[in-house]
Amino acid sequence: MPFDKFRGSAASPLLLERRIAPRRNTYIQASIAMGFTNLPCIVRNVSDTGAKLEVSRVAGIPDRFDLIVPGHRPQPCRVVWRSLKEIGVEYQAARHEPADNLNAR
Repeated sequence: MPFDKFRGSAASPLLLERRIAPRRNTYIQASIAMGFTNLPCIVRNVSDTGAKLEVSRVAGIPDRFDLIVPGHRPQPCRVVWRSLKEIGVEYQAARHEPADNLNAR
């Protein structure tokens, strides 16, 4: 069941929260690497396992991409959910930096 289906509804908190790790709110300018093009995005929250990204459009964003945060190594990501202007991603491989490192910015 898509996460977005429950936004703004009176659904049980148990249905809403299926995350493995707690998330921390952020406002980090980043970009999504799509071949030779980068799409600007804002990292709205992070955890040790993934993040929520705000984008101008979700159309054309592949299911897998590298998240580029200035001052950090590119992070391979896999999209786990999409809404009109947000995507939830899960970090792939072991290259991710702990969320606390991103929050220190």
